[in-house]
Amino acid sequence: MPTDPAGLRFFADESVLGLGKALAIARRDLIHVGHPLIPTVPLGALDPVWIPEVAARDLIVIARDRRIRTKPGELALLREHGLRVFWISGKKDLATWDYLVRIVRRWQEIETTIAAKGAGPWFVAINDGKLSDIPV
Repeated sequence: MPTDPAGLRFFADESVLGLGKALAIARRDLIHVGHPLIPTVPLGALDPVWIPEVAARDLIVIARDRRIRTKPGELALLREHGLRVFWISGKKDLATWDYLVRIVRRWQEIETTIAAKGAGPWFVAINDGKLSDIPV
């Protein structure tokens, strides 16, 4: 399914690159780091580079990297740019397939959360059993 540049809604950061590539094949509204439709965010782009670029495009982030919320510089950027983040939580890393299963299983909740929360900044954890707001 080709990506629809006018209908982009989601961005998968480098911490979930495999998941991002899989979702970009399945969905028309998602791109990932290194995607040709966001040349200003190449592979290896640091948080201070990609956060403003993604927020300026009003994209919702899917990530695994919790540093966005815990490092003062990244947290300030998240707040300043109104970033909206779905963080795949968990103490251990999973295989791309397991992340994909979790995301797909929770997709309707993700859509409901987006509609309810509106503009950012916000940070929501995607747990195995539910979605949870995390204060920013």
